Amino acid sequence: MPTLRLALAQVNPVVGDLAGNAALLRGAARAAAAAGAGLVLTPELGLTGYPPEDLVFRRSFVAASQAALRGLAGDLAADGLADLPVVVGYLDADGGAGLPARRRNAAALLHGGRVVARYFKHHLPNYGVFDEGRYFTPGDVLTVVRLPVGGAAVDVALTVCEDLWQAGGPFAVARTAGVGLVVSINASPFEQDKDDLRLPLVARRAAEAGAPVAYVNAVGGQDELVFDGDSMIVAADGALLARAPRFADHLLVHDLTLPAATDDPAQVPLVAPPGAALVVHRVAVTGPARAGGAGTAEGGVADRLDGTAQVWRALVVGLRDYVDKNRFPSVILGLSGGIDSSVVAALAVDALGPDRVHGVSMPSRYSSAHSRDDAADLAARTGCAYRVAPIQEMVDQFLAHLSLSGLAVENLQARVRGVLLMSLSNSEGHLVLTTGNKSELAVGYSTLYGDSVGGFNPLKDVPKTLVWELARWRNADAAARGEVPPVPENAITKPPSAELRPDQRDSDSLPEYDVLDAILAGYVDGDAGRAELVAAGHDAALVDRVLGLVDSAEYKRRQSAPGTKISMKAFGRDRRLPITNRFRER
Repeated sequence: MPTLRLALAQVNPVVGDLAGNAALLRGAARAAAAAGAGLVLTPELGLTGYPPEDLVFRRSFVAASQAALRGLAGDLAADGLADLPVVVGYLDADGGAGLPARRRNAAALLHGGRVVARYFKHHLPNYGVFDEGRYFTPGDVLTVVRLPVGGAAVDVALTVCEDLWQAGGPFAVARTAGVGLVVSINASPFEQDKDDLRLPLVARRAAEAGAPVAYVNAVGGQDELVFDGDSMIVAADGALLARAPRFADHLLVHDLTLPAATDDPAQVPLVAPPGAALVVHRVAVTGPARAGGAGTAEGGVADRLDGTAQVWRALVVGLRDYVDKNRFPSVILGLSGGIDSSVVAALAVDALGPDRVHGVSMPSRYSSAHSRDDAADLAARTGCAYRVAPIQEMVDQFLAHLSLSGLAVENLQARVRGVLLMSLSNSEGHLVLTTGNKSELAVGYSTLYGDSVGGFNPLKDVPKTLVWELARWRNADAAARGEVPPVPENAITKPPSAELRPDQRDSDSLPEYDVLDAILAGYVDGDAGRAELVAAGHDAALVDRVLGLVDSAEYKRRQSAPGTKISMKAFGRDRRLPITNRFRER
């Protein structure tokens, strides 16, 4: 049987940067060729970046994607790689004369300086963060490419992302077509523990296809989304053959022995299984096969990350790429000495380095000495830039002209801090990081245009209890490597407080966070109603209180900064509720 050397290019595209993405894919193909690869796979919509959202509706963007694909095919040939088949994800459109364009999430196989085969994604996800039903028309053809390998040939079926998640679709058709390999190009966003789902899923599709599956995924951050890689090759019997690391650019190269293609009609039927919506289109790649690489390529299986480690990595990558891809030189945040700002500062230093992180302590008369000390301690531990800007005189100036009391005075302090941070941002060019966690955003425990001010929120999808867990994990990880733990122990152990009035504690206004987060997990993440939450053992009066807080804070959340998604139900992209809404749980 022929041996095909596969190269899975786990790369980090930028939405809309067609020239930059083409150069990225071109570089990956050159590296794969140097490794002796006979087939290169790149991620879903890797040429345009994913998700392109409403750019898809621009005819100019579709045309630019098509032109970039043709240009990439020619560039690969100019690089001496005309005989190297490369699978590229891109945006396409088709339609007959006088008909509206049908926009397609497409995969193309480039060879010989041209596009020799196309496949249009069949299953279009329309849930959670996905709106592909809004943008694309599904395909109805399974493209099978016959590739020369040595002195034989191999039949390879092309699929795209969500096709993998649906039984009875392209993978079932691939089995009837007798293919030797199914490739799946993906832009599959990170969710905590999603890697535990992927391998069994790919194994099921391999069994359904009766063939190995090569799964390549994007890596990197795009607005709220993070793509974690985790590319893999799985045998027809479900055995894991090779797996790439997560959250890192990587070229996974692996030799795969495959059945030779045959023209015997009994072995290669063209009839789809009952109920399948796809027909089979076959394309033969002509010309000489690329010479195989020397020796044996074993891609290896990367070490897995535990749950807390993978969340930290996702938050670091999401923050780094948001800052870098949007060309911000640096970030600035308020350092209160509390757990949230401490964790955000540690994340920022890991993502960007200490020279690009600026912390500002903004004490008022209610700021405790230990909080000021903890802020300074964190700056010393991480090496980030640090300054102190007391706000009490500014607050007093407002109070001299306004008659305020109670909550209004608390909010005034937060808003003065917001003004100060935004002024420094305007003056010095920093991106302001806000530090509110998911628990606080859920119940509206924040001040609009105050502590909620900022351009990005790394903790937006991180519940308060997980914030503490992340801090402990990061400190332990540092200690294990002989480094200084970045988060002061006092910031982790002291009772959380906004310090906007004397002796204030979060628990004055909210349930204890372990209790609150359990209710929020059911209501926000699980869409559970009041009756379900009470049946699960939560106090009925407390459930009523928390649900009321969540529902009344929708208008605040609608104005909040974007932040990295780590859960299956993040505010913003996943959870979309009307602000004007009179339905209440009873």
